[in-house]
Amino acid sequence: MTDALGWRRKFGVIAPSTNTIVEPDFYRMTVPGVTAHFSRIHIRDQDMDGDAGMERLLDQIRAEIGGACERVLTCEPDYMVMGMSAETFWGGVEGNREFIKQIHDITGLEVATGAQACERALHLYNARRIAVVTPYQPVGDENVRRFFTELGFEVAGITGLRCPTAVSIAHVAEDELREALTSLAALPGVDAVVQCGTNLSMVRLADEAERWLGLPVIAINAATWWMALRDNGFTERIEGAGSLLRDH
Repeated sequence: MTDALGWRRKFGVIAPSTNTIVEPDFYRMTVPGVTAHFSRIHIRDQDMDGDAGMERLLDQIRAEIGGACERVLTCEPDYMVMGMSAETFWGGVEGNREFIKQIHDITGLEVATGAQACERALHLYNARRIAVVTPYQPVGDENVRRFFTELGFEVAGITGLRCPTAVSIAHVAEDELREALTSLAALPGVDAVVQCGTNLSMVRLADEAERWLGLPVIAINAATWWMALRDNGFTERIEGAGSLLRDH
């Protein structure tokens, strides 16, 4: 029997319990016949103030992610999507590979991660010199820089917003994000701006910013969803979520 709403594909999505942005973002970018089914990683201590706080947050994710994957498998998804991004950058390129293998070993399914989606998008745009905005602490920014540098990209600059809690990431105002994008795009020779952090609301703003900056602005939720759709053969173009989903 075919699912009444997810008759083309059902995506299992893993997200932290503190994340209020990625779920509505994914729902807004969906296409007919494709449904997203969320499983939450229980974050008991959302304090991420300082490097030690961010490391503790990731320790919680690592302890809980297996159970979250097992729970979402009960709805029989066809594909996995990571609704979190920090862990997908941790440890550079090899760390991302190990993370993908971990999820595949648990679920038996292919998986879209934010890190890999950004890599694909940057190659699509032929970008070499990039700038990045994140909600992370310095240790998170170091891992993001390492990931992109190991892939051969030149990271001109990173603006880390250093959000003090996991929930407060979703409270970052559009004015602050607009200022960060404008400053990063002004760095010499930047080909594209990348936004990390799935609880940072950037999809709509990135779509607008591409027009006034004249550069690709890759919002991680849009990139991850784009990867999931294209990996599964869905070619629909989506308006209002950036050039990646509209034109590619």
